[in-house]
Amino acid sequence: MNRKLINALELAKDGKWDQAHKIVQEIENSQAFRIHAYLHRKEGDIGNANYWYRRANSTMPDKTSEEEWQMLWQELN
Repeated sequence: MNRKLINALELAKDGKWDQAHKIVQEIENSQAFRIHAYLHRKEGDIGNANYWYRRANSTMPDKTSEEEWQMLWQELN
């Protein structure tokens, strides 16, 4: 599971939003929900991002999206 989520983050970093989004849509856990939230935040869809943060029992971090990506990456590795 972590490998898929790591792959989604790598794709997101490479600007491959659709591919990253497809991966996280198929996984039902809080880590996937947080990455899903991050992806929507990155695309500028804050309402949808907040929905996924809530599903992950989280809130949007008070960080840049780049810092959030780094935080997510570290949690998975």
